[in-house]
Amino acid sequence: MRFDESRRLRERAHAMIPGGAHTYAKGDDQYPEDAPGFIVRGAGAHVWDVDGNSFVEYGMGLRAVTLGHGYAPVVDAVMRALPHGSNFTRPAAIEVEAAERLLGLVGRHDGAMVKFAKHGSDATTAAVKLARAHTGRDMVAICTDHPFFSTDDWFIGATPMPGGVPGTVRALTAGFRYNDVSSVSEVFAAHPGRIAAIVMEAETTTAPAPGFLAAVRRLCDEHGALLVIDETLTGFRWHDRGAQAVHDVTGDLAVYGKAMGNGFAISALVGRPDVMELGGLRHDRERVFLLSTTHGAETHALAAAIAVMDVYAAEPVIETLYRQGARLAAGVTEAAARHGVSDHFGVLGRDCNLIYYTKDASGERSQPFRTLFLQELITGGIIAPSFSISFAHTDADVDRTIEVVDAALGVYAKALDAGSVDGLLRGRPVAPVFRPYN
Repeated sequence: MRFDESRRLRERAHAMIPGGAHTYAKGDDQYPEDAPGFIVRGAGAHVWDVDGNSFVEYGMGLRAVTLGHGYAPVVDAVMRALPHGSNFTRPAAIEVEAAERLLGLVGRHDGAMVKFAKHGSDATTAAVKLARAHTGRDMVAICTDHPFFSTDDWFIGATPMPGGVPGTVRALTAGFRYNDVSSVSEVFAAHPGRIAAIVMEAETTTAPAPGFLAAVRRLCDEHGALLVIDETLTGFRWHDRGAQAVHDVTGDLAVYGKAMGNGFAISALVGRPDVMELGGLRHDRERVFLLSTTHGAETHALAAAIAVMDVYAAEPVIETLYRQGARLAAGVTEAAARHGVSDHFGVLGRDCNLIYYTKDASGERSQPFRTLFLQELITGGIIAPSFSISFAHTDADVDRTIEVVDAALGVYAKALDAGSVDGLLRGRPVAPVFRPYN
């Protein structure tokens, strides 16, 4: 497998684009040196790079492409919308239809309202702004065990990569631990009367402990804070109505994105009408400038979202994600056991959204061992920064993946026996996105 054109393009990209890519998670530092640098097309669960190499892909556009690349019903809906214009000086009629469809799908029966945007970051930041306006408070508390909420300062300032975020802004974000009710209580106690919102996912790779989410809901109510549930990843994947439906918890505000457009740029903020209306016209309180963007309601993106919702209503999408993810998890787990590396490599999370962990010979999480595993997967024609499955992954795709994982873990076992990836890893290891220095 050769990557000659990728290497040439990489030099041009880094000369013009900071980091060489417009999304950090897609950058060169996240992949082995022998990796496809640039993708030119995708179909279903397969992609092709500029050098003509083909791969089965997981992660699928940072988990935004749940139905598959180029999924015909979604593409057809977008193509029908495009000839009629994508943006006008007044709202498009499709905005009302899309709002009704989304509110019906997520099962909000409290008169909930919705605003569309392009990215999950836009919507979570809007939720924070609304919470501050509604409560008259300035601080937010985030779950520090959840990896990402926004590109904006209120979140980035709390990461190990806070460059450019003023200290006064950083001080307005506090943290708590998942499945640790006492840490949530401590946040409220440490900042009495200042927490406007708790921002968290209902679940990521770890399931909520019994009673944890109910306790968070209760603490928010007791302290007058809003509960913001980020469904950017879990919506359209855990359940048709998201992780809130799975765990019987309802956020005052909830954010959806990624899979709701199957790769087209669309997100949504959904929430209580008394809070959401602060960004509207039917109230006498101070106005909130809420999600007003030029491209926030492009007709083709809304058409894509409606088409996605049509597919979810007609096809067993969620069931397929769980079924195929379970097949993949079982095969990977068996391969790890066969090579005697189960204590050092495995999968985590729900079958619909698996990740894997890589540990070195001492049992510590290891970026060099992660790189080695990625390298061997790519050599076998698999791109898998995670094992996030899609509706497009066939039995043959999963079976092929398990075969490649089996071979990769054979190399992994050799590295564990040697106590190092030296001599097996070609090039430098990958690095965390959130790091203060290169």
